[in-house]
Amino acid sequence: MHKIDIGKSGLLASAISLGCMRIGGMSDAAADELLAAALESGIDFFDHADIYAGGKSEEVFARALARSSTRREQILIQSKCGIRQGMFDFSREHILAAVEGSLRRLQTDYLDVLLLHRPDTLMEPEEVADAFMQLEQSGKVRHFGVSNLNPGQIELLRKFVDQPLIANQLQLSLTNTGMIDAGFNVNMENPPSVVHDGGILEYCRLHDITIQPWSPFQYGFFEGVFLDNDKFAALNQAIDKLVAAKGVPNTAIAIAWLLRHPAKMQPIIGTTNAQRVRDIAQASDIELARQEWYDLYLAAGNKLP
Repeated sequence: MHKIDIGKSGLLASAISLGCMRIGGMSDAAADELLAAALESGIDFFDHADIYAGGKSEEVFARALARSSTRREQILIQSKCGIRQGMFDFSREHILAAVEGSLRRLQTDYLDVLLLHRPDTLMEPEEVADAFMQLEQSGKVRHFGVSNLNPGQIELLRKFVDQPLIANQLQLSLTNTGMIDAGFNVNMENPPSVVHDGGILEYCRLHDITIQPWSPFQYGFFEGVFLDNDKFAALNQAIDKLVAAKGVPNTAIAIAWLLRHPAKMQPIIGTTNAQRVRDIAQASDIELARQEWYDLYLAAGNKLP
């Protein structure tokens, strides 16, 4: 597994991260197997959020880590906060309380990365800056970032926050390519030319913010997976062609498509199946040719102008 520098911060992490949203209901044995498969595959970056399974996902992970031979300092833990029942909350009080809760459930003294989970229109950036400063000075959080924020929202934060924002977690997959489509269809009036996110792909590249694609196998908004799905026959045919040529599973091809982008993204995979983790990790050793990347993009139903 090759490493990437998250946001050019010096934080070197596996190019693929294991997302822990779905592990809250796993048995001890299954959680141990999943963690072992990730570590054996070279994955050392684990993504959490305080809302995942009501905090149980963080607890399950902490117990699995404690039972393993891996030390805390050998891995990187990221968590997110800001989503509450019926609202989003970037207030100073909530950020500080949420981090304390995550640290307690994760049985750790610090987070390597903290992300603000979804935009809060009532955000007061001065409060965020105060919370970040307190968390950094106390050693409880080492790096900071955002999730699902657009360029204007990030710029508003950057005006007040002293710490670099090193990551932005965004939905992106072969069937959710809006941030890429708009970049192709410049100066046009067709639907793909509509910029829904303020040019977030280019913005993150300009400001050394690592994009962390979430739901890299999903189509729509958690509507299902596109792999081995008859709704995406042409795409699966194109993927299977590369599976045969490269001798890797189709999940690895889907992730290799994301890794091929020069933005140096870090996909977040959310499987709870240990063998799938091993399969997906093979993507790190694949570099798709330019033609192969475009063939998959077009097979997904996209058109070039």
